[in-house]
Amino acid sequence: MAKIDRIMRMLEKQYPGQFHGAQVSHHPFKVLIGTILSHQTQDPRTIKAGRRLFAAYGTPADLATAPVPKIRELIKPVGIYRVKAKRIKEVSRIIVERFNGRVPRDYEALISLPGVGRKTANIVFTYAFGKDNLIAVDTHVHKVSNRLGLVKTKLSDETEQALYKVVPRKYWVEVNDLFVQFGQDICKANPQCYRCPLTRYCAHYRDVVKPKRIPGSFTPPPTMKSRRPGRA
Repeated sequence: MAKIDRIMRMLEKQYPGQFHGAQVSHHPFKVLIGTILSHQTQDPRTIKAGRRLFAAYGTPADLATAPVPKIRELIKPVGIYRVKAKRIKEVSRIIVERFNGRVPRDYEALISLPGVGRKTANIVFTYAFGKDNLIAVDTHVHKVSNRLGLVKTKLSDETEQALYKVVPRKYWVEVNDLFVQFGQDICKANPQCYRCPLTRYCAHYRDVVKPKRIPGSFTPPPTMKSRRPGRA
């Protein structure tokens, strides 16, 4: 627990005033669509695309009848925008037809929507419905948690369940915010350990990165073969 306390305090200092909950609308539908947009996309592009989309189509009914090419045009800077445009229209249609135009507050109903997994559902329940009993885990949270040595898991759903056991509940809401920002900024696929404030707590740095930097830890080149006797 002491380790996670220090990690969270250092990340709060690293990213002050950048809490995700302050960057999104607390309207459930906008949180849902914004989270779908955010997949494989950094926050600045997600926020801009969301603003353009909702300026043109502000309700589930509007998006349910919107032309897919127009949705693509509005969200184009985000990753895999062609797939997301179709998914946004389909999700909107289902919300209108099955849930009277409202994002369902039933967890199982929410994750039944196309492309909505536990990470998206947890963000909606946390930021739109005000729940504090869930941790949203995406690729960044999964990666950072394993590199730090907080968990040893292979799948995001496994990471979520493991984090509940090692992270105090007071941090559950902001784990996603801080780990995502940290994963996008420093702990990338090729981590920038030279500028990381968490190396003293990081299992990956201790076990993988640091040993490579210890003088004399390299393998010396092979010695030259001895000359055969009787040759000049």
